[in-house]
Amino acid sequence: MRTGDNVTRLVPATAKEAGTEISDGRLSFEDNRIAGLVFGHFDQNLTQIERRLGIVAVANGNEVSLKGPTGAMEQAMRVLGRLHERVLAGVQIVAGDVDGAIEEAAYQGSLFPSSPSLVVEEASFDEIVTRRKRVRARNAAQHGYLRALKSNELVFAEGPAGTGKTWLAVGYAVQLMEQGHVERLILSRPAVEAGERLGFLPGDMREKVDPYLRPIYDALYDFMEARHVERALQTGMIEIAPLAFMRGRTLSNAVVLLDEAQNTTTMQMKMVLTRLGQGSRMIVTGDPSQVDLPPSQKSGLVEATRILQGVEGVGRIRFAEGDVVRHDLVRRIVGAYDAEDRKAKELSGA
Repeated sequence: MRTGDNVTRLVPATAKEAGTEISDGRLSFEDNRIAGLVFGHFDQNLTQIERRLGIVAVANGNEVSLKGPTGAMEQAMRVLGRLHERVLAGVQIVAGDVDGAIEEAAYQGSLFPSSPSLVVEEASFDEIVTRRKRVRARNAAQHGYLRALKSNELVFAEGPAGTGKTWLAVGYAVQLMEQGHVERLILSRPAVEAGERLGFLPGDMREKVDPYLRPIYDALYDFMEARHVERALQTGMIEIAPLAFMRGRTLSNAVVLLDEAQNTTTMQMKMVLTRLGQGSRMIVTGDPSQVDLPPSQKSGLVEATRILQGVEGVGRIRFAEGDVVRHDLVRRIVGAYDAEDRKAKELSGA
């Protein structure tokens, strides 16, 4: 496996333990500083790899010795190679990057199961690159999402909280804006819980809808410098557009992001989708399991994905509970609620 000119890989022994093929391996990095960044503070990255892959990893200076089932150990080698690449690129490694490298290594192994010496770049996940941040997809679903964004003018992204639907959409929109492919970014999100009371909230229109767009603002500040975000809001390069104010407009040369779209009605969704103008792209995100509309109203997101299925230029990505990247506990919480929903459906259908 090529993980860089300054990484040495040795796998000297393979043995059988309790019917499982066990391998020993070792990676040597160019110096202790680089190795320390790859291994993490107090070797926390190695601990995370051990827990996720079921191997044993022991660091000693600029080397790490690995032992475990052969497939898992090969995957651990790939993971450490990915982390090494990111360190050399100047990226600070966090827990999410380790999880992403593990998913990417699994994806790589599924593409080339019989080729442990493959070139790493052949199976790399897609990336978003802005002036402030460089982000690589952390699992196959996110990789598919970024590919869909690049190849379709309209993309629907559905799934539970914590899968990166909105965050990656904002990052991709910022990338397009900084590269000059679009002139502005238009953000919209239904404020279902405010209803008619929106007008009674204090402040101007931006201040009224800001609380409902806070997750999008958080993502903007991740991908852009704060001063650039404020300037773009003042000049109109980034526009906050309440859903009701979209009617009658034609949005050209823009990226339009409609978040929490499960809370739009069928007519609202049709209205928004038909605002798309020349040179524009639209990203629609939401979680069909979290609809806050009255029981008598259908979700515009659910209806749109059904009606537009198979239409050229429309992409659809569905994230599952296993794609949650926010925190391991969030993944477990989502899984527990989904299991409870399935249980309730089974009981009601019995």
